Amino acid sequence: MQELLAQLWTPELQAALTVVLVVLVILYVLSVIWVVRDAYLRGSYWYVWAIVALVPFIGVIAYCLLRPPLLQIDKDEQELEIALKQRELMKYGECASCGYPVESDYVICPNCHSRLKNLCSTCNHALDPTWTVCPYCAQPVGGASSRSRRSASSDRTHQPHQAATPRSR
Repeated sequence: MQELLAQLWTPELQAALTVVLVVLVILYVLSVIWVVRDAYLRGSYWYVWAIVALVPFIGVIAYCLLRPPLLQIDKDEQELEIALKQRELMKYGECASCGYPVESDYVICPNCHSRLKNLCSTCNHALDPTWTVCPYCAQPVGGASSRSRRSASSDRTHQPHQAATPRSR
């Protein structure tokens, strides 16, 4: 039996087996490095996964099955896209009467024709019904404007007219 084994165990077979073992060790080390790097990029506990990956074959397979689905940079990008879409959706609202989608500057609902906003009498911008002053032109809105006009006109009528007389020195 030893004679047969000695005939099969040639230097070429030893070299081939050595090459295969070196390749397997290199693949093992590279797989551990890949697991650590990938876990770090995915925002996971990379040091825990490094310990798990030290178990040959099973550690790498376990990581591949349990790793987070997205890289951290992709997750951040998705969160930014969601925030942007939410911000865009804030421009729109719903009609209080019928629930029809309306834009923020609509004055009347295109579906049920109910009044959504008031118009500024000076600059014709759409105004929120709770506002008392137009933020675009600083004009008082609605009842406040007529009250201020009345008070301004009454102040003018009650003030005595001063004649333009030259001052004496």
